[in-house]
Amino acid sequence: MSDPELLVGPTLAEFERLAMQRWPDREALVGGGRRVSYREMSADANRFARFLKGLGLKRGDAVAVLSANRPELVAAIQGAQILGLRCTPLHPMGSEDDQAFILEDAEIDALIVDVENHSARGRALMGRVSLKHVVTLGAGDYGVDALSGMAPLDGADLPIEARPEDICVINYTGGTTGRPKGVVHRHRSRVHMLTNELAYWEWPQEVRFLIATPMSHAAGSMLDATLVKGGTFHFHASFDVEAFLETIQREKITATFLVPTMLYVLLDHPRLKDYDLSSLEMLIYGAAPMSPTRLKQALEVFGPIISQLYGQSEVPQTITYMSKSDHDLSRPERLESCGLPIPTNQVRLIRPDGQEAQQGEPGEICVRGPIVMEGYWKRPEETEKAFAGGWLHTGDVARRDADGYLYIVDRTKDMIISGGFNVFPREVEDVLADHPAVAMAAVVGAPDEKWGETVKAFVTLKAGASVSEAELIAFVRERKGVVYAPKMVEMVDALPLTALGKLDKKALRDRIWAGRERQVG
Repeated sequence: MSDPELLVGPTLAEFERLAMQRWPDREALVGGGRRVSYREMSADANRFARFLKGLGLKRGDAVAVLSANRPELVAAIQGAQILGLRCTPLHPMGSEDDQAFILEDAEIDALIVDVENHSARGRALMGRVSLKHVVTLGAGDYGVDALSGMAPLDGADLPIEARPEDICVINYTGGTTGRPKGVVHRHRSRVHMLTNELAYWEWPQEVRFLIATPMSHAAGSMLDATLVKGGTFHFHASFDVEAFLETIQREKITATFLVPTMLYVLLDHPRLKDYDLSSLEMLIYGAAPMSPTRLKQALEVFGPIISQLYGQSEVPQTITYMSKSDHDLSRPERLESCGLPIPTNQVRLIRPDGQEAQQGEPGEICVRGPIVMEGYWKRPEETEKAFAGGWLHTGDVARRDADGYLYIVDRTKDMIISGGFNVFPREVEDVLADHPAVAMAAVVGAPDEKWGETVKAFVTLKAGASVSEAELIAFVRERKGVVYAPKMVEMVDALPLTALGKLDKKALRDRIWAGRERQVG
């Protein structure tokens, strides 16, 4: 029998180190006013690791990072990975209450704070949570400055102490329902996510990847794939449409990631055609549903360079993939799909009775495979529920067509039950988005004395457009029938978004269910 050690794979730190050794003189990071080579990135990571080790942190200890997108954030995370520390990124736009809860729940030993951008929040968290160490990225009036502390240290390679079975990251879910949950991933599952991205996404020959969403979440998972490709990772601290377009033109960006709301802003920008975006070869979107109408518009504007990822914190980035060629305007029905399952996953659609859904029948997307999370941190009951029947239950409802493509209908928790009929808000939102006057739409269940719940839509209009509530109700009724037709349509200037740029359905429900004990009819 072979030695089990022969079957042990690499850690993320080993992946990253090989990339840095292979292309030392190439440009690795551009952002935060700096242009950093692979050699410089490697030295920064090793210096940061030595600095953390000097504080007494050791393999298995826990660090949290609160930072804007900047090269020093990359050094902090890579340094933690070298030492085998488990890392918890705090969303830079998250609430103080949620961040304090996460620090306590994840049993954080050291908090790393970007004092240039988050000094006040770091100070507030220090006052609420007992921490062994507070480390700052730059000089501040509290904590220990990592940048000055690491400057004189040796940048040569430290031995990598992480092991594949170590916890690499605990990412906390957005907290749209109750307290955030910590999603545990070991190096093994993160490496599997990385290899899925490398194998199944359609990368440009020369990768110059631009992101403007927080590296603490989905965008950060694209960094390692870019490095393994020997590419350059460009980042902005936030999404400014003019700066984003200017960077694509100036730096000849070949790849980018956008959530749908960001893509809508680009499409509606009055000067979009003034910029040379011809260098783009890969525009990948995900993290929230995309309106098929807006997707058709994007294909007409950008051409056949668009692909889609589908995943979630529990199964990151690569449950399914919708390729560039699948975004085919001659098959408009396919634009509603999230693609085909990645072959390294087992994916099933499971009905509430536990049986597999048949073709065309809705069922919950359930996944097995080495990319699946270890479980929820200190939440054994919720972990058991998520893994019921030996599958990871995503909470997303989908149907499968004859060719195997999946079409997400909605989240199980978002489903509206009106008079005994099930209404999936996503289907209503897609119809509303098809109206020429509508820019964005969000649909939730509203209380109704007769029906329990009824369908309510919140709509933003395109600049200069107008339409009546009655017209929109009739528009949905004609295409989906009376059950799906909203009983109420509220025109709003803007829809609430979460810190990740997704529609914040909870905020909308809170408005219309205020004062009630439960948010179902």
